[in-house]
Amino acid sequence: MSKNLEPGFWDSARKHLIRYGGSFEPAIIERAAGSFVYDADDRPILDFTSGQMSALLGHAHPRIVSTVSRQVERAAHLFSGMLSRPVVELAERLAALAPGLDRVLLLSTGAESNEAAIRMAKLVTGKHEIVAFSKSWHGMTGAAASATYSTGRKGYGPAAVGSLAIPAPNSFRPRFRNADGSLDWLTELNDAFDLIDSQSTGSLAAFVAEPILSSGGILELPQGYLAALQQKCRERGMLLILDEAQTGIGRTGDMFAFQRDGVTPDILTLSKTIGAGLPLSAVMTTAEIEEAAHDKGFLFYTTHVSDPLPAAVGVAVLDVVEEEKLVDRAQRLGAKLFEGLSRLKQRYECVGDVRGRGLLLGVEIVKDGKVPNHELGAAIAAEAFRRGLSMNIVKLPGMGGVFRIAPPLTISEEDLDLGLRIISESIEAGLAANASVTGIAAE
Repeated sequence: MSKNLEPGFWDSARKHLIRYGGSFEPAIIERAAGSFVYDADDRPILDFTSGQMSALLGHAHPRIVSTVSRQVERAAHLFSGMLSRPVVELAERLAALAPGLDRVLLLSTGAESNEAAIRMAKLVTGKHEIVAFSKSWHGMTGAAASATYSTGRKGYGPAAVGSLAIPAPNSFRPRFRNADGSLDWLTELNDAFDLIDSQSTGSLAAFVAEPILSSGGILELPQGYLAALQQKCRERGMLLILDEAQTGIGRTGDMFAFQRDGVTPDILTLSKTIGAGLPLSAVMTTAEIEEAAHDKGFLFYTTHVSDPLPAAVGVAVLDVVEEEKLVDRAQRLGAKLFEGLSRLKQRYECVGDVRGRGLLLGVEIVKDGKVPNHELGAAIAAEAFRRGLSMNIVKLPGMGGVFRIAPPLTISEEDLDLGLRIISESIEAGLAANASVTGIAAE
């Protein structure tokens, strides 16, 4: 019998764990190394989403292991009013990578960094309305949850006052079209802000956006969109906050996704990738905005602000990304992965779209052209896991099952090919199972 079926483990899990969304994979994970996690049978499972999109360097990278071991002996946590060398060094390194965003606040999670960014924007502007995309995900706490529209809004009472949303641009299902049928994103953006202006009470503080909406189904903002969005913000005295939790630190083939568009936000939030799997996030902004916030008494004094252990890990992450040239690698391997997934699209009608940038790609499963096919997507995901591949699938109303594919930047080309092969086999198996069920139903 598989050790993954250990009755005591699952009985204890059912009795004592609060379920927090989705379902648990049918395996007990004992360890992780490189691009794989290993279950109780020591079966390797290729991790095509880098844990929770966070293990940028893969699991148990030697540099991260040694950094944690060394730093935890020196200082892991300090009084929040104390500073250590790793904190100042990481702030300096990040500022050098994003010219103009010279001031840095180091925190723990993506939601926390977005809370701080929104709080700062409200204080500096003296306004309270926050606009986000309709398929956004910025976190599960307070203001961050109020700016999250992809899921989780029902049943929790009122969101923060002044929470507004505009449609997320979707090139696969365009709401406004050019003559050739492609997405007319500028008309859509103009229409969206006409609606925002009609709803606003005159207190627009900020727009918070992901350059690629990951939980929204890997929806990439078209080239030119960010610049136009920034102009909309400036016309209204709003700040532009970019949430690069998943796109930052090289994953898209640029150090930060916004750099492709030549647009620097007023506030940038980082998390996930900067910590290589450990809880670390950052808020970056201009000296001018930080000075204004400080003069108005900006307060975000938390238990784990400026902790030295995660900051030391962040420095190590930047060292590895630079030394191993992982930004260029993400661009090169991303092109290879995109090409492989595109071949699957040509081969299987159920693969409706392949999209994304670098090593953050989405594969949408459909039927009859563009009709969402949640059942087949779920079947493919389950089959892939059985065959040794972990892929995260997004299920949203109005969209098909969208696989988020974001392997570590350190993944080998051989493991990339292995993942593509398992995806192909899983689609075949999923289609066969679906045809079998359909045939039985027809009889």
